[in-house]
Amino acid sequence: MKKKLLSVLLVAAMAVSTFVACGSSASSDSTSATTTEGAAESEAASDFRIAMITDSGDITDQSFNQTTYEAIQAFSAETGADFQYYKPADNTDDDRVAAFENAVADGYNVVVCPGYLFAAMIAEVADTYPDVTIIALDCGEGDFADAGMTEIPSNVCAFTYQEELAGYMAGYAVVKEGYTKLGFLGGIAVPAVIRYGYGFVAGADKAAEELGNSSEVEVNYVYGGQFQGDEAITATMDSWYSNGTEIVFACGGGIYTSACEAAVKADGHVVGVDVDQSGVIHDQYDVEGLCVTSAMKGLAATVEATLTDVVNGNWDAHAGKIENLGLVSGTDPSLNYVQLPTDTWTMENFTVDDYNTLVSQMYDGTITVDVSIDAMPTTTIKVTEFDNIH
Repeated sequence: MKKKLLSVLLVAAMAVSTFVACGSSASSDSTSATTTEGAAESEAASDFRIAMITDSGDITDQSFNQTTYEAIQAFSAETGADFQYYKPADNTDDDRVAAFENAVADGYNVVVCPGYLFAAMIAEVADTYPDVTIIALDCGEGDFADAGMTEIPSNVCAFTYQEELAGYMAGYAVVKEGYTKLGFLGGIAVPAVIRYGYGFVAGADKAAEELGNSSEVEVNYVYGGQFQGDEAITATMDSWYSNGTEIVFACGGGIYTSACEAAVKADGHVVGVDVDQSGVIHDQYDVEGLCVTSAMKGLAATVEATLTDVVNGNWDAHAGKIENLGLVSGTDPSLNYVQLPTDTWTMENFTVDDYNTLVSQMYDGTITVDVSIDAMPTTTIKVTEFDNIH
């Protein structure tokens, strides 16, 4: 899938929005492999030393950090580019800045930052280090504006994703599969999480409308106020499942653990987020089919494609831009930057052909998904919103 996605990024038209007016190293992993692409590519890659800085998690979080780390590690192994990751001493802007400066002091000239938390760090360091290329994943215009950055410098590029589309696919799919009592458990109510949630609700509503069972479909909706599970969040999930909730879209880093712990006790199910979480959830809880599907973003493909452009001298395609990635194909869903994992889902009533039809309709505009996060979508199904748990 990575290779397909890389090809598409380089040649297909994508939805792009451009925002222009316009501590210490805790762990490291260096790879120096001989490239299989030939001496020329190896020589080009040797000019670039790639660092990654983790956000509040680490490289085993089964989410943003791990996916980004593994994508860079694979790129490094293939091209011979040097790679090391840095974990800030604490979850603060100052510690992220310190980690960045440590990486630069160690000679790294390409820095990859996964997550919206890096906006403030980038605002502080980008102009000071104009020769360092900074790639920010899931960091949007609002994040930079909140950090006081009114212009994206030419040494920075950022990527956001159309989470509302992935959320819509997941909500639509599980209702078509036969679930009628749904839940959405978000982490912190940041724009990406809200888009996932509102998309999930809208997709469930559309599927119920098509099935003619809107009066039977319900969604409980809450934010945990943090990106990890705990006893309070698990207790809320216990209450949901014991009162009939069948499946919860757990959206926000490690918060999925609370949904899973409650689901296991009640013979319920979950929907994963960002990456295909079916494997890690199965390994952690040893329950077949606990994770029915996942609403995914193409993080790894974005990393691979952008680093390839850096090495090949095509940085100008990204410099100073925020690129919003979503659907690039209506005929091959595996090419898209938001999708469901058809190889691992456990759905039976909602088929791959059904999914292909849905994606085609979303791509050609037959189905449109509102990107607004100002208010919960208007629905015919019942949606019950709860106060934040924390």
